[in-house]
Amino acid sequence: MTIRMGGEFVKACLCTSYGSPDTLRIEDIPVPVPGEDEVLVKVMACGLNFADTLIIQGKYQFKPDMPFSPGGEFAGVIEAAGSRVDFAKPGDRVMGYRRWGAAREYLLAGEDDLVPLPEDIDFTTAAGLTVTYGTAIHAFRDRAGLQCGEVVAVLGAAGGAGQAAVEIARLMGATVIACASSPEKLGYAKQLGAHHLVDYTTQPLKETLKALTHGAGVDVVYDPVGGELAEQALRATSWEGRYLVVGFASGEIPKVPFNLIMLKGCDVRGVFWGEALSRDPQGHSENMVQLLDWVQQGRLKPSTHAVYPLDQIATALNEIAGRKVRGKVIVTP
Repeated sequence: MTIRMGGEFVKACLCTSYGSPDTLRIEDIPVPVPGEDEVLVKVMACGLNFADTLIIQGKYQFKPDMPFSPGGEFAGVIEAAGSRVDFAKPGDRVMGYRRWGAAREYLLAGEDDLVPLPEDIDFTTAAGLTVTYGTAIHAFRDRAGLQCGEVVAVLGAAGGAGQAAVEIARLMGATVIACASSPEKLGYAKQLGAHHLVDYTTQPLKETLKALTHGAGVDVVYDPVGGELAEQALRATSWEGRYLVVGFASGEIPKVPFNLIMLKGCDVRGVFWGEALSRDPQGHSENMVQLLDWVQQGRLKPSTHAVYPLDQIATALNEIAGRKVRGKVIVTP
């Protein structure tokens, strides 16, 4: 194995104590050695997400042992493979996901963590596909059973999760209503392909969604926001509509009256993509293949907000935490 750094140590971003992005450290660590069932990946690009701003503060649902590296999604080249690895081999281009650990020059992964990366898709694009787009396609295909011609309302449509949902719902043939908190954010959602726009700071959400659907209500609500908007959006669902609970970016977990669910005959469906990934790796792989196919066709064009070197990861995470980004934030170790 040849290490680019020319020695036995490589660079890694490490969280050694809970705190803000500015407390992260860039340190030399020993080159990881793959076990029999592992592969060593040379990380060419690492995608950052809002969850990374939480995990370094101890506010995420998972709390890895310290020290750990943030960053869950990555793209790179296999450097070495263990003796019991079946298909992955050195030199293969791959993309993948782990809950944390990718903000470093080399990482260890299981073969099931990886998806083959076609030669015509660059590492930067691939590193930003897995989490937000993977969540969206899992939500719409696997949880909502979204059909062409249905109407989807996306809350927080300009955020990382929301913008991916706008693009995926449009690609699946839905009419997309983008809901956000400012004209600027809605303008961005329109660029992504949203058909209708709702500013829920100036327009009543339930009444506006009902009006846009001629009183029928929306077939699917994609909600990564939670908070006070949840009940309004639930009241705007159609008969037998599906309400997708994706996250709580507002910081508030909503409480909704169960009688609404009964009266509307609608479903409230949880979207726990990270757990679904481990329980159904084959389904995840098929979803990734579909995303890569759309990228190759030019139908899906993920936007990149900025690309940072590893030693500027604190700046990158502060941008995400300040909700200043439009598109993916990528770090290149």
